[in-house]
Amino acid sequence: MNFQSNKLIFKKINARLIPIQKVCEVGVYLPETSNIIDFIKQGKETILVEPEPRSIEAIESYFEGYNNVTLIPAAIYKHNGTIILSKAEASTFVSDLPTSPALKNDSYQIDNNKKIEVECKLFSDIDKGDIDLLSIDTEGSEWYVLLTIISRPKVISIETHGKYYINPFIKEIKNWMIENDYEIWFKDKSDTVYFKKGLFNISLKENISLQLTNFYLWFRRNK
Repeated sequence: MNFQSNKLIFKKINARLIPIQKVCEVGVYLPETSNIIDFIKQGKETILVEPEPRSIEAIESYFEGYNNVTLIPAAIYKHNGTIILSKAEASTFVSDLPTSPALKNDSYQIDNNKKIEVECKLFSDIDKGDIDLLSIDTEGSEWYVLLTIISRPKVISIETHGKYYINPFIKEIKNWMIENDYEIWFKDKSDTVYFKKGLFNISLKENISLQLTNFYLWFRRNK
């Protein structure tokens, strides 16, 4: 978990002078760990999506008085209604997923006593088509955001990997990115950050850094 402000994605977007007006984060967990917290504090129009009750309470308290923040207390899924989550602190996930970081990396055992039922929504119900920056970290169900998205953000950060874990919808995510003209900008230990083609050109330094990160992730997964 990254409790620091001045997150990498914020620094890189600022360095590229990419104009950002509206940001959205799906799967916030704690407000201090928000991937877009720097943009929120700048006053950018913000949508935060989080289904876990304790996290919702923390987000409401932390961002009280921030008129630029709209909180959607629900999960994003492939239909409207309710779904069951398995609570695993920062790695809480949709129970019927074939895999998640908690299951793959932490050998988490699903416990019926730690399941909760929450509201779920289609992302299209909350997306007006004007999101510039989208961050998705939903422990394996990221694809359901892209499934009905209306916006075509300038930058998309999405959890795709982590130690031994590979997103169960990685093929769908990659195909969507290709079909909608996105290119990989950079990666970290868990996320792949894409940008809309034509926004800028990847530098040689960025390309080398990406290749080194790919090698590191491959080595960590296979050692």
